[in-house]
Amino acid sequence: MPAALPPFQEPEKTAGPPELLQLGPWTEEDEPCLRADAARNRARLLEAAARLVAEHGAAGLTMEAVAAAASVGKGTVFRRFGDRTGLLMALLDHSEKKFQAALLGGPAPLGPGAPPVERLRAFGLATLRRCVDELELQLAAEPSAERRYTSAPRRFLRGHVALLLRQAVPDADSELLSHTLLAYLDPALVHHLTEQCGVPPARLEAGWLDLVARVTRTAPPG
Repeated sequence: MPAALPPFQEPEKTAGPPELLQLGPWTEEDEPCLRADAARNRARLLEAAARLVAEHGAAGLTMEAVAAAASVGKGTVFRRFGDRTGLLMALLDHSEKKFQAALLGGPAPLGPGAPPVERLRAFGLATLRRCVDELELQLAAEPSAERRYTSAPRRFLRGHVALLLRQAVPDADSELLSHTLLAYLDPALVHHLTEQCGVPPARLEAGWLDLVARVTRTAPPG
């Protein structure tokens, strides 16, 4: 009989529910005295930037274009975000926080209240749809190779998947499997499959459901 697989060791083992992690260094809660007009300007700038990315892609996003779309001076955009990279990170931060909030407190099955396998299915489907919708933005803000697996958003999502795996498949190496499952949802892979190979998003979603069924040894839905 083969020897049992040794436990996978990590510097930060996810022993409980993942905490809400921030992608960027700034939140409105960090500046309690932030003027109401500055907060409105920031929201308007992010909304304008999101529209520009949706219409023209992340490559066409410039500080000047955002200022014009939001009807503010160019200096306002630079003061709020510093540079284009800061603007991209703020956009992704806004999207990431909304997604994290949905995982922690939104309606089931993405949020709490559903069985772990159902939540795994919903997590992957929501991540794929979000990735397709924000593909250029996520690729533009992709962390460098040495930070890809240690960035706060990645650690949060991996901790969430590992927690669901421990509940669904207690005898599995959930820490290692969580990396394997997240690899399927990687934006660079989604870009390669959808843009370079012509794979329709519906096939990626079906593949995720099949992967979850095989990992958790459950029947796929339907």
